Amino acid sequence: MLAKRIIPCLDVAGGRVVKGKKFKNIQDVAGPVKLAKRYNQAGADELVFYDITASNEGRDIFLDVVESVAAEIAIPFTVGGGIRTLEDIHRVLRAGADKVSLNSAAITNPSLIKESALKFGSQCIVLSIDAKQTEQYKWDVYLNGGRKHAKLDAVEWAKQGEALGAGEIVINAIHTDGEQLGYDLNLIHLIASSVSIPIVASGGAGSINDFLEVLKPGLADAALAASVFHYNDIPIPQLKKHLYNKGIEIRSERI
Repeated sequence: MLAKRIIPCLDVAGGRVVKGKKFKNIQDVAGPVKLAKRYNQAGADELVFYDITASNEGRDIFLDVVESVAAEIAIPFTVGGGIRTLEDIHRVLRAGADKVSLNSAAITNPSLIKESALKFGSQCIVLSIDAKQTEQYKWDVYLNGGRKHAKLDAVEWAKQGEALGAGEIVINAIHTDGEQLGYDLNLIHLIASSVSIPIVASGGAGSINDFLEVLKPGLADAALAASVFHYNDIPIPQLKKHLYNKGIEIRSERI
């Protein structure tokens, strides 16, 4: 069994880490380099960096910020936001990313998933899905930072993403994002049971128990969170120790 992963997320706007609720009411948190160093030292398994306004603003990602963060960490680093072409992916990987997250561009041009997986390897390509529950047991996909309805079913899009060559899927539940009331376990279970590649759960972490629930067998392979880590509500060493004691297989070298 692969070890479960704990992944802090840096949502970046204007060069600063920010956080909101349900992709709205965005508040400033801190500088990305400072937080990245803290998480690297705290035992995070990976780090995710999203330039959350790049796609909606139609601009390229802030490569200088990516480079500055990458220079300070020794853990796997995933970067997304404003990535539209193979050359964009190449630039982000050269800047220090280990994986690239595709979201809006993959929806408008699904062949980008296949082309990038063939060129750089599936292990480098993450499909990030922003999903919102629209009725019971139905979740729709949104793009441009949750601003535009993509008219896609989240489960079907995940299956298509795997078929095109994505090596991992991050499922961001818009309706639970920032609420700290727990991950959408029904959505995670549906996605996990529909694909064979690793699933990263995102949106809603508020307690240690939320991580314990979403990392149980048949659900997520990794748990991504922001607010509870940024404000040190849940210290990563404490979280990992608790998961380990509850029988969750994790990378426990620092426990």
